[in-house]
Amino acid sequence: MAPKKTLAMAAVVALTAASLAACGGGDDDKGSSGGNVTMQLWINATTGPGKAYWDKAAADFHTANPNVTIKIQSVQNEDLDGKLQTALNSGSAPDIFLQRGGGKMAAMAEAEQLKDITDDITDATREAVGDAALKTGQVDGKAYAVPISILPGGLWYSKDLFQKAGVAAPPTTLDELNAAVSKLKANGTPIALGGKDAWPAAHWYYFFALRACSPATLDATAKSKTFDDGCWTKAGEDLKAFADTKPFNEGFLTTSAQQGAGSSAGLVANHKASMELMGAWDPGVIASLTKDTKPLPDLSFFPFPAVPGGQGDPGSIMGGADGYSCSTEAPKECADFLNFILTKDQQEAYYKAFNALPVNKQAQGAVTEDYLKAVLDAYNKAPYVSQWLDTVYGQNVGNALNVSVVNLLAGKGDVAGIIKDVNEAAKKG
Repeated sequence: MAPKKTLAMAAVVALTAASLAACGGGDDDKGSSGGNVTMQLWINATTGPGKAYWDKAAADFHTANPNVTIKIQSVQNEDLDGKLQTALNSGSAPDIFLQRGGGKMAAMAEAEQLKDITDDITDATREAVGDAALKTGQVDGKAYAVPISILPGGLWYSKDLFQKAGVAAPPTTLDELNAAVSKLKANGTPIALGGKDAWPAAHWYYFFALRACSPATLDATAKSKTFDDGCWTKAGEDLKAFADTKPFNEGFLTTSAQQGAGSSAGLVANHKASMELMGAWDPGVIASLTKDTKPLPDLSFFPFPAVPGGQGDPGSIMGGADGYSCSTEAPKECADFLNFILTKDQQEAYYKAFNALPVNKQAQGAVTEDYLKAVLDAYNKAPYVSQWLDTVYGQNVGNALNVSVVNLLAGKGDVAGIIKDVNEAAKKG
């Protein structure tokens, strides 16, 4: 996951200066290039195959480079952004860390918190990954991160529960989705939503905006940070109309997204809900929450459906690529590690651990799951690909979007409030 998104915004958690010094890779920890080097790596995998992948990757890199030791710090996904920003601002940043990209990465680059790795990406990496994916880690033509997995979003669903409810095929239009929800209600919860973490709820607004707004408007808004086009209001109205049909799990506002069997991912994993809107990290999260901690056998995927009256192309997709960055003061071995995790063997191991699509084109041949092939097909066919909007528009706007969308769904706000809140947040930078 990103986390995920994947790709995910959450509450900012403050750390004390002492704890930051303990977690970050300070000068005393790093050593000097050419001698023994210790680097701190922050990841958002806390348990299971994902954590095991990173442990082994660090060990394998040490075997190949005996003078380099990588210490791993696991941070809960929903806490990572806040802790990382605090660490960066305090000068106690980890050497290597998960990078969301978009406006967040641009802000870090502008603040000179990221190492420019443009000349450190090897020719082998460039050939294996390709320019399109590598551009997700660039700002103004300079590379500040490398992507590690392709993470477009859409709806993950149980084929068994769809069949039981008489839903013959995945919905391709909003009318078909509404019809499917009506049938699925007879057998339980149609859609799982982890509203407690805010960003999963905001994803619904993002996708309605992807259908309501033209690519030109989305691109222009990324620069202007002004949400005055009528499509942003239409997206909110479309979301409210859909939410009014009550498609989500009872208590969705207090349900977490990815932590435990009672989370939205856990509801899908244990057939307590039929589907969930999420990024392509979701299969790995779902697999970790099934009773046998194995991939859900009947899991499948379909893109967000077409919505009438919008200016967006119905084939457009939202997501992007999670990546990893080096902090400014990280030793040169940091970039060596980034090249290492993009090799074919490492990418195949990452895919198996996270059930996420690798960016190394040679490693994509190892993908066997039909649902991941469906994601890759939708991604490759998409006429327009947007990164997650909270990533594109940066932390202030992203937080405002997340909170105001939850308020709308909770009945504490309205569509006009979303527009007002994000415009005000954009003025703050």
